Amino acid sequence: MKLTGRQRAFLSQFLDLYREAREPLHYTTVAEHLGVSKITAYDMLRLLEERGLVECEYVLRGKGRGAGRSSIVFRPTPKAHALFAELAGEAADLEQWEAAKARILKALEAGKGGDYQDLLKEILDRLPERQSPLLYAAEMVTAVILSLQQLREDASASGLSERLRSLGLPEEVGLSALGGLAVGLSFAERANRRLINLLLSHVGRYQELISRLSAENLRRLADFTGEVMRILGA
Repeated sequence: MKLTGRQRAFLSQFLDLYREAREPLHYTTVAEHLGVSKITAYDMLRLLEERGLVECEYVLRGKGRGAGRSSIVFRPTPKAHALFAELAGEAADLEQWEAAKARILKALEAGKGGDYQDLLKEILDRLPERQSPLLYAAEMVTAVILSLQQLREDASASGLSERLRSLGLPEEVGLSALGGLAVGLSFAERANRRLINLLLSHVGRYQELISRLSAENLRRLADFTGEVMRILGA
């Protein structure tokens, strides 16, 4: 569900208030705690109600004089709680992604000009454990490019940069084609059979995950691929 940054922040604060109060909240109470006008709080709550994230009810106010007058209060729906649980999960995934991406790029920089065979083996060995689709795809991309890097001196692997760019890399259009390039590696005579067979065993899952990544994550993966190509001089 698409919410603006302002709507998301308001809903997050409203959820916090509701958890603290443990009861539905009047919009004037929300306005006071959030530091906004009563009109703004009311309009925002009504907007979130339209999105199915908030629901309202009418309750009787007070006792004695004025008793019997109804007042409108608001509570978050289960959909709102589920949305923020999902957003929290996405935030955790992104934190993991940034850390893992930095680790991979650092390892590539450290091995610059040398043999990446050990790093390639390490990546392929841990691929089955990767739960994050974005991280799995990033390590698969790295593994394919590293495999090609090992064959640079072979005549069949000359023009690595041109070959990768002809596929559309590092742009998003080339990410799907990379799986086919991995299959092509199986025909290279100098390739390490064990590592190539490991790589090929992951091509199917890679292609499936690529087709399901969000546009935002595809862009992250494309940017990462560009960094890998830059470091390896591809």
